Amino acid sequence: MGKKSKAEKKGKNGKKKDELAVEPHDLASVLVQAARSMRTVLSRNLHESGLYAGQDGVMLALAETDGLTAGALAAKLGVKAPTMTRTIGRMEAQGFLERRPDEEDARLTKVYLTAPGRERLQTIAEAGQHSEKLATRGLTDKQVRTLLKLLRVVDSNLQAARAPD
Repeated sequence: MGKKSKAEKKGKNGKKKDELAVEPHDLASVLVQAARSMRTVLSRNLHESGLYAGQDGVMLALAETDGLTAGALAAKLGVKAPTMTRTIGRMEAQGFLERRPDEEDARLTKVYLTAPGRERLQTIAEAGQHSEKLATRGLTDKQVRTLLKLLRVVDSNLQAARAPD
């Protein structure tokens, strides 16, 4: 048996097999890098419509449940309250959402999508679909379903570890 040709040394996606080898201790760095890459592509796709990173999550949360407090939004999206307050202020200035006093408890201020904000929901969906298609290029439907299942388990494990006893 002779030496392997360059084509034989490469996997289906054209990368050397050594480049695809992942050790269990690489999980955190590979997962974080994949999430950053996904976020970068998504942000680039959203930027054309005047949206910035993180704003899509706020708008999708409000599309699901309009009229949340800044604190509820921050908790739902896993960010600190001051970060959410700044994001809401910026989005309000852009005309995507508005703050109004709660009808039942005037001490509370709730955040609502505006008509221009609702108009951006389709753009957000399209940007997400484009990013997902790019990220899963070369994977079968079954592999994508398996990946999603595994990532949900990883997230669930990490969420449980974060929860107070």
